[in-house]
Amino acid sequence: MAKHQPYALFRDDPAGRSLVFDRPKEIVAAHEADEVLPALRRLEEARRAGHWLAGYISYEAGHVFEDKLRHLIVSHRPTPLLAMGIFDAPAGHEHPLALPAPAENEEPLLSEPHAAWGFATYRERFDRLHRHLRQGDCYQANLTMPITARWRGDPRAAFWSLVARQPVHYGALIDFTGDIGGPIVLSRSPELFFSVDAGRFIETHPMKGTAPRGATPEEDETIIGEMLADEKTLAENRMIVDLLRNDISLISEVGTLSVPKLFAIETYPTVHQMVSHVRAKLLPEIGFPEILAALFPCGSITGAPKMWAMKILGALETRPRDVYCGAIGYCDPAGPMRFSVAIRTIALFNDGKAVFNVGGGIVFDSKAEAEYDECLLKARFAVGDQWISR
Repeated sequence: MAKHQPYALFRDDPAGRSLVFDRPKEIVAAHEADEVLPALRRLEEARRAGHWLAGYISYEAGHVFEDKLRHLIVSHRPTPLLAMGIFDAPAGHEHPLALPAPAENEEPLLSEPHAAWGFATYRERFDRLHRHLRQGDCYQANLTMPITARWRGDPRAAFWSLVARQPVHYGALIDFTGDIGGPIVLSRSPELFFSVDAGRFIETHPMKGTAPRGATPEEDETIIGEMLADEKTLAENRMIVDLLRNDISLISEVGTLSVPKLFAIETYPTVHQMVSHVRAKLLPEIGFPEILAALFPCGSITGAPKMWAMKILGALETRPRDVYCGAIGYCDPAGPMRFSVAIRTIALFNDGKAVFNVGGGIVFDSKAEAEYDECLLKARFAVGDQWISR
C-alpha cells in the first residue's frame, strides 16, 4: 500500500485473526499537551456516533492527567502524543494488508543496534533510583533505556516475518505518517493493557517478571518453578496487581472487582513472563477518555506509587519514551475495546532511524548487573542475536 494511504493493522497470531483499518474519515492527532484532552473528546464523540477508533497513544500523554507531571511533556515532538483514526469499520482476512507480505530478501529490518546507555551509565541511573527506593519515595519503578538502529526494507514484510517467528496476541503495524508525521509503529506486544467486552467488563493483564527460556523442556520447567518460588518476582507482580486494582476501582461498580489469575506463566520464544489478570464491570457513565484518565499509562511499566514513580523516571530517563510504554489498539462503537501495552515496539522514522526501548521493574533488592542483562535479553525480539554496541 502506498505510504500516503494511512492504515492500522492488528494481528492476534495464536488466534489467526487480523483487523485492518484503512480509509480513515479523520485522523485525530495531538502533538502538544493542551491538545490531548480535546482530541480524546473528539474521539469519544465519534465513537458514540457509531465510528470505530484505531491507533496509538504515547506514554507521555499520561502526564496530562496529573498536573505534577505535565511539565515533563516535551514540545515540538517528532512522535505525536496521540494518533488515532476514525473509521467506518475494519476489514478482516479479505483485505490485502491482512495477507502475509513476502520479503524481497532475507536481510533483517534493523541493523547497527546501539544501546544509548552503556552499563556504567545504567548503573549510575540505577543507583539514583535505588536511593529513591531506600528513602521510600517509591517502592518499584520501571527504568527503561532506548536502543537505536538503522532500518531499511519493507516494514510490512518484517511484521509478517515476526508473526511466524514470534507469535503474540497483540501485534500491530500502524502507518499514519503521510497525514500527521511521526514514525511507522511496529509492535509485537505480548501484554494486554485493557479490554472491554460487550457486557462492559474491563480486564487488564499486568505482566511483571521475566526469565530467559531454557534449552530443553526440562530446563523450562525448572525455570518456571524458580520464578514461582522467587519472592522478588512475586512481590513485583503483586505490587502492580494492587496498583491496577486500585486504578480500576475508580471506574468500576462496587463488588465486581476480582483477580481471576495471579502469577500465571506465559511462555514466548525467548522468555517466560509472569502475568496476572484483574477484572471488573465499568460504571455506566464511563467511556474511553475516563478509562485512560484512570489507567493510563499502565502501572506495569511505571511503578508504584504510579505518579511518584513516573516523576522519578522522568528525571532519570532524560528523553521521552514516545509510543513505547503507551498503548496501541482500537475501540468498537458497540462498546468493546482492546489495547496493548506498547512494549516490544519499534518506531521507524523516515530518515532511516529506528528506536525501541527496553526496561525492567526495579525494587529494593534488584541488582544493576542482572537488570541490565535483562534489558539486553528483551532487545532480542527486535535484533535477534546481533551484537548491541554500547
